[in-house]
Amino acid sequence: MPLTNTEFETILNDTSKRIDGNLIWQEDEDHSPSVEFRAEVQSDSGWPLFVRGSYNPLIPALSYVLILKTVGRVYGLDLGKAHHNPQCDQVGEKHKHRWTEQFRDKEAHVPGDIKAQASNPVDVWREFCAESKLTHSGTLAPPPPLQKELFP
Repeated sequence: MPLTNTEFETILNDTSKRIDGNLIWQEDEDHSPSVEFRAEVQSDSGWPLFVRGSYNPLIPALSYVLILKTVGRVYGLDLGKAHHNPQCDQVGEKHKHRWTEQFRDKEAHVPGDIKAQASNPVDVWREFCAESKLTHSGTLAPPPPLQKELFP
């Protein structure tokens, strides 16, 4: 059953959403320069949610995504890569995705509440958690330094 706009707003405004424990960036499974993390999100209402973070320091590009296991991404923040909306308008390199019944997660808008830069994933994480009403009782470690190639 598709997610309704009302259900999405209920999920987003649920202040009991929380992540317990520290988060550490891991090497991307494709061995790209990106690092990522995944964390289960607990809530009093029991929505099956998790958050995925990804960071590519070469661009730099950063994404934090709230995923409902039954439908996919319902909310997300992207920095460092532009987005093309279904109505054919281009959205900037800093944009948010919000679930709608009409476009699912495909439509994005430019947020005014995210001030930190993609090159500072920890500060962006704090802003993302605050505006998405997600409590994180732990820390997000800074990404590991980019490894230089052994042979040029």
